[in-house]
Amino acid sequence: MSLALITKNITAMTQLLTPARSTDVSQTFCYFTNRTSHIQIVRISNIPGWFFERVVFPGEHLTFQASANACLEVYAADKVSSLLCDRIDCTRLLREKVN
Repeated sequence: MSLALITKNITAMTQLLTPARSTDVSQTFCYFTNRTSHIQIVRISNIPGWFFERVVFPGEHLTFQASANACLEVYAADKVSSLLCDRIDCTRLLREKVN
């Protein structure tokens, strides 16, 4: 196994990004995997006062903290644009509840 692949896997497994606002009592850890062969852009924009957007490479795993009522939008990335492919309730991506 190459060093680059090992580094990518470790980075993907340990990446925890942009926690939700601490006033939200229903925060959850969510887990998303890009199972396509294309770069995807994921974002959450339905939570007032909070915005989350990340690029997810093919095969990459993304762990993030979000409100239970958040909705993850998945976009297929192109050279000049992106197309909304899916909307997933974060309750479907639930990893564990944060106390």
